[in-house]
Amino acid sequence: MIGRIEETRQLRRAYESENSEFVAVYGRRRIGKTYLVNEVFHNTFAFHAVGMEKGNKREQLDAFREELKGLGWENCPRLTSWIIAFSELSRMLEKRHESRKVVFLDELPWFDTPCSGFLSAFEHFWNGWACRRKDVLLVICGSATTWIVNKVLHSRGGLHNRVTRQIPLKPFTLRECEEYAAYKKLGFTRAQVIECYMALGGVAYYWSLLQDGMSVAQNFDRLFFGEQDEMRLEFDRVFASLFKTPTLHTAVVRTLGRKKCGMTRGDILRSMGVVSSRDMTECLAELVQCGFLRHYHAIDKAKSGGVYQLVDPYCLFYFEFIESWRGNDAHHWSRNYNSPRVNSWRGRAFERVCFWHVSQIKARLGIAGIEADVYSWRGKAADVKSDAAQIDMLIDRADGIIDVCEIKYSAIAYEMDKEEYTKIVHRVEAFRRASHTRKAIRCVLVSASGLKRGKYSGNIMAVVSGDDLFVEIPE
Repeated sequence: MIGRIEETRQLRRAYESENSEFVAVYGRRRIGKTYLVNEVFHNTFAFHAVGMEKGNKREQLDAFREELKGLGWENCPRLTSWIIAFSELSRMLEKRHESRKVVFLDELPWFDTPCSGFLSAFEHFWNGWACRRKDVLLVICGSATTWIVNKVLHSRGGLHNRVTRQIPLKPFTLRECEEYAAYKKLGFTRAQVIECYMALGGVAYYWSLLQDGMSVAQNFDRLFFGEQDEMRLEFDRVFASLFKTPTLHTAVVRTLGRKKCGMTRGDILRSMGVVSSRDMTECLAELVQCGFLRHYHAIDKAKSGGVYQLVDPYCLFYFEFIESWRGNDAHHWSRNYNSPRVNSWRGRAFERVCFWHVSQIKARLGIAGIEADVYSWRGKAADVKSDAAQIDMLIDRADGIIDVCEIKYSAIAYEMDKEEYTKIVHRVEAFRRASHTRKAIRCVLVSASGLKRGKYSGNIMAVVSGDDLFVEIPE
């Protein structure tokens, strides 16, 4: 299994515990939750059931009963309620002889259909039976991250503070994607792994769709522009699987997709028109929980409640190239591989990759242990006396230094000329005036292919290369 070292360790500790354990594994669709649990426990469970995405109460209960019968509980009556269903599960487990009874309820939110009484029955199962024993390991999974967080982890009812271990599953890092590409024998260089990450992010399932013997361009043709439509339809599917009413969520994501540096909550409300502020607050929190947005506090936005920025690579690629595409050219990406539009996208997408790997950047700069706020910045024209200035990444450190990071994507080592040198000086001074910061400012270059030293490179105090983004950071 690629990566997931700490997550595997947590599941094994729960299995070896001397008490009953309640473990919640959660994360966005396609991230590898079910695969992780199946691999750790070798698909061997005292009981395993999966919620049905579109199933009603009757269908969910019938499927639950079939799982009980399949494990030898042949005399299980027809289940008319979830209280009876969990009562039968308890009786069945009491008859089993495993020293550790692993109960895996996958896609748990889908069991909770309207007016089904599922949640109260589930609470009773854990509080009234399982937690009183020493031999039960209850593992729940769900793509509907907000349901897991709100109904279980942050429950104010019977499940309050009942989860003994939380395992949020995050996307793969570049290093883990490189390992997966090697496992699949894709033959990709690190530059090609970065390019795939720009569109697929670290979602394990998306990487599983890549085929060996094909270049990155050929794989993109097949996945996004060929006859196979799975990745073209994925945008709607992923939001439908996470949120019961995803209309507002997708509208917010689209709005933020047009703003590189992100927007404040107030800016989003104004841009979208009249929307309930309460609904917006909940929606933004849920999108952050699911990893589509990052929420940060910029030095000049301290009183605004922070800035929300879209950082999901697939969503950004979808908006840029897929949503409006109506062509029938199965080689669309290959034909446009070096076009100005695609090259411009690479530059923006590499910035998003860097934001997913801030820990690696900080490690390369030798500041891994220093607290810092990380954000983009865009100044107003009035602050710079001409065009608005923009800084790709600011690492605002607690030790009195701000690292101003210029991010460049190029196939060869970046060579700084007089024009770019002047722009950097211009941006730094614009930021200093606008922010009124008294901190020291360092200029850092994050370049996919490193820096070629020359006449105008002396202003760069540190360089982070693409290879540095592949460094493994200990948990």
